[in-house]
Amino acid sequence: MGISITLRRAGAVAVAASSLLLSGCLLTPGKFTSQLTLTKGGGFAFTYDGEISMMGLKQLASMGSDETFEPECYDDEFEPADCSAQEEAEQFEEWQADQAKEAAEKAQFAKMMGSMDPSDPASAEKIAQTLRKQRGWTRVEHSSDGLFEVSYATSGTLTHGFVFPMVEKMPTFSPFVTALPRADGSVRVEADGFGGEEMAGMGPGMGMMNMMGAAKKADSGAPPVLPDGVFTIVTDGRILANNTDEGPEATADGMQRLSWTVDTSRKTAPMALIALD
Repeated sequence: MGISITLRRAGAVAVAASSLLLSGCLLTPGKFTSQLTLTKGGGFAFTYDGEISMMGLKQLASMGSDETFEPECYDDEFEPADCSAQEEAEQFEEWQADQAKEAAEKAQFAKMMGSMDPSDPASAEKIAQTLRKQRGWTRVEHSSDGLFEVSYATSGTLTHGFVFPMVEKMPTFSPFVTALPRADGSVRVEADGFGGEEMAGMGPGMGMMNMMGAAKKADSGAPPVLPDGVFTIVTDGRILANNTDEGPEATADGMQRLSWTVDTSRKTAPMALIALD
């Protein structure tokens, strides 16, 4: 006699995706090229050209959209079977709890984002308009489903830390690149947003592939945007530490170049420590 097995409709994929979003890792790179130039005395110049994805903008818009409850039960051979009244009642209770949790997380996200409604098609364009107002963003175009084509460039002196990207009126997301000057004249560069198994803001076991996988499952349409690019540091300073595969390369103008290929095969985020005294 077969034993009915209830498959719980826990909404695990949607909940996992929303939890990732609410953790602060919302902006992710797509196809890009980026360069940071550091010169003695603390001068710097930074560029980023390519794609930035607001991961989950489309997924969040669809959260809680499963408005019709449908019980699912299987027998001991994992064949579809009729649910008992008790099984159906248990699943309905779980479904209601999931709907409430997703609605609450969606509301929390909207509050974090300055009351932006992710279900509003105009939300992505509002974000683009915000970026265009900020200095350095010379091109911001929303292509589809939270994917932006951008060009960003800035330069100056590292009298304080540099973080990219920063978005006005929005919480500080886990950055792609940080450059932090130290009291001894050195600068530590970390590009956690270009990391591999553990991107910025994600704990052990919640790395790039798991994060992107959750986003993909939450949306069966277009494939997720994955980091695919090259990050380069060019400097005339002394390279004290770095985790490139090949080490520094001399340039024609007497500088040194560190280069990282950024894709899903990268295990660690780019890092370098450079003395600029």
